[in-house]
Amino acid sequence: MNENNSKSRKIKGIFINIIVGLSVLIICLLLAGLIGFILVRGVPYITIKLLTTKPSLINDTIGILPNILNTLYIIVITLVIVLPLGVGSAVYLNEYAKNKRAVKVIELAAETLSGIPSVIYGLVGMLIFVQFFGMGTGLLAGGLTLAVMTLPTIIRTTQESLKTVPDGYREGALALGAGKWHMIRTAVLPSALDGIVTGCILAVGRVVGESAALLFTAGMANEILSPMESIMPGKAGSTLTVALYMYAKERGEFEIAFAIAAILLVITFVINLCAKLAAKKLKRRREL
Repeated sequence: MNENNSKSRKIKGIFINIIVGLSVLIICLLLAGLIGFILVRGVPYITIKLLTTKPSLINDTIGILPNILNTLYIIVITLVIVLPLGVGSAVYLNEYAKNKRAVKVIELAAETLSGIPSVIYGLVGMLIFVQFFGMGTGLLAGGLTLAVMTLPTIIRTTQESLKTVPDGYREGALALGAGKWHMIRTAVLPSALDGIVTGCILAVGRVVGESAALLFTAGMANEILSPMESIMPGKAGSTLTVALYMYAKERGEFEIAFAIAAILLVITFVINLCAKLAAKKLKRRREL
């Protein structure tokens, strides 16, 4: 009987490994096919002129330099606002909050908010930031809207990462005479850095790929703005995703749309790589 059970377990294990392996293979093939299709369709149409000029109906030119800059501005504005709020909220909920029932309610609210469609955030952002606060349609209003939209993701990923830090780290730091904040800053947060970086990457991915919310809040202007102008209220600007939508849906220029999609892939990859490298350097400094 034991031998039969052992054989059946081995067969089940082999079967499960085959299923898991096939699933991973299918996902990798789908991802490689999608990326390859976008790059094959888009890369041939990426030119220096496309990257360094702005669109003009008068001069009959097509350029996406304003869209590239606006995308970077939106990413920076969103991360500067959402990272301190998200990480700080997660630290408070996990390390300081005493009312566990209230914490569970907040966690449920964050999970619910993370699943709300982005177009609803766009409408709310338009009503609150654009109209109620009088900011007007601009990159600042768009960045604030995306900060609200990505805040639940940052909170939940950071909080789950903090929960994986062993209690021994906290107890050891406190036993050595460290205060609570010093313990969190020197022992807990460095150990949870991977989760924080993951939340940052997820936030960047959502910001880079967002268009619905920005159509209502950031606008569709194609003027080149300086970094200081981008944080001024009323300075409208379209990001790459908004430009992709306009070229594909409104103008029917799918070659330019695929070129923008390829550029978005490259930007997302570079930002994620930089985040990973920064996390590794911070870890090494903490270890030294």
